[in-house]
Amino acid sequence: MSMHPLSSVFTDELPGDPDQSNISRQVSGACYSEVLPKGMASPLLISLSTDMAEELGLEAEYCHNDEFAGIMTGTTLAKGSKPYAMCYGGHQFGHWAGQLGDGRAINLGELISKGRMYTLQLKGAGPTPYSRGADGFAVLRSSVREFLCSEAMYHLGVPTTRALSLCLTGEQVIRDMMYNGNPAPEKGAIVCRVAPSFIRFGNFEILASRGDVQCLQKLADFTIKHHFPHLLSVDQKYLTLFREVADLTCRLITEWQRVGFVHGVMNTDNMSIMGLTIDYGPYGWLDDYNPDWTPNTTDLPGRRYRYGHQPMIAQWNLLKLANALYPLTGNEETLKDIIGAFRIRFMAGYQTMMKAKCGLYDHEDDDESLIYNLEELLKARETDMTMFFRLLSEVTPDKQNEEIYTLLEPAFYEEDEENDTYLQMFMGWFDRYRERLKAEKVSNTDKKTRMNQVNPKYVLRNYMAQLAIDAADRGDYSVVEELRLLLRKPYEEQPEMQKWFARRPDWAREKVGCSMLSCSS
Repeated sequence: MSMHPLSSVFTDELPGDPDQSNISRQVSGACYSEVLPKGMASPLLISLSTDMAEELGLEAEYCHNDEFAGIMTGTTLAKGSKPYAMCYGGHQFGHWAGQLGDGRAINLGELISKGRMYTLQLKGAGPTPYSRGADGFAVLRSSVREFLCSEAMYHLGVPTTRALSLCLTGEQVIRDMMYNGNPAPEKGAIVCRVAPSFIRFGNFEILASRGDVQCLQKLADFTIKHHFPHLLSVDQKYLTLFREVADLTCRLITEWQRVGFVHGVMNTDNMSIMGLTIDYGPYGWLDDYNPDWTPNTTDLPGRRYRYGHQPMIAQWNLLKLANALYPLTGNEETLKDIIGAFRIRFMAGYQTMMKAKCGLYDHEDDDESLIYNLEELLKARETDMTMFFRLLSEVTPDKQNEEIYTLLEPAFYEEDEENDTYLQMFMGWFDRYRERLKAEKVSNTDKKTRMNQVNPKYVLRNYMAQLAIDAADRGDYSVVEELRLLLRKPYEEQPEMQKWFARRPDWAREKVGCSMLSCSS
């Protein structure tokens, strides 16, 4: 048993860095630099996505042997592997940051399985020419979060990169977790990430910023050939590529909003050209419905990447991608039109999505107002978003408002006390909602089924991830495994897992890792 030999499609077809030295430096005229993973002291597999392994054609027995753990930590090279780090730039928090690149990610190559191409990438396998003075490693806490969240998002139906494995390295990594001058050693770990491609907006931006139109065109042609092959014979293929990226991004953000996911660091170097969620750093899940919440401590001054602002940031990021692709299109007007249409498409998709969350499908002129008033209701009192919408599926036109309030009460945080103004809002909205439900031509049973297909019962709340991290740090990986299994079926009742269908506990309100996070990993 062994892993199928890897291919080197990216490095064979695109220009590489002629300098083989692995030191932090500026890299020009290239899309990547060849670099070897450091190799780790004592590789140990502690969790495996069995779904992803099966998709890659990897047998379970092989995945639990030493060779696999070695490959998943960069200690052993798979057959055919030509490891590399990608060169890209990006706008970070609204400002051009110049060259960034894969500073702690090393791509092993492409694996062809069942007629599909997957890129395998190790996060935390050592320094690269893009590490900018950092060590290129990752720690257990951030790796647990990425491993669990990647797979959780996939099973929620949100476009995402995947995670194959989570391994300890046997090495210690020094990190200042909250950037407050208190560095400390932490357990090193590596996640093997999987995606059709890890190409980002920033891959195009860095080339355009340097006026390297030749490399820019090669990268665009590569992207179309391997990831948008239906565009090969299309007129104005670069414009059409941009339009499709905009559409994929629109769908991605709509799905984030649907499940209450906040990325936390939507820099252009963290935006996938394929509309995938990429780079799980200081992300978070809405507990109470608060459009102004951001999980990222670095983002606190302006809350640029807050939940309610994600659609606008996506549009802004697309503008930067449009600027990068302009040398290939020369069509400023059409690029502007595509960017301008993004907000219209998003708002239409958002309304459809929110109506589905409420069990509304037939067209009514006043639905937009109904959705807006619901959002105001959710903001008026600290209300758990996931629990509220899941419990809403139990509401039927025959229920009275008092019954509905009792039904939804588990979603209300106890720190808030109801008042006359809130109760008036609540009763007024549900009067309208019950009448609106009567217009739907589905049974109560069908309505509940449909609502429970878009409103998950379980999401990876930050406190849940932190419990898994705390246990793993003690050498107990059972919580990681329990959550991995739980989050494979987020829309199912799973009564044996009912303890996870609960509001954020009080102890987690201000705890580091449960409410706010830094980019340190």
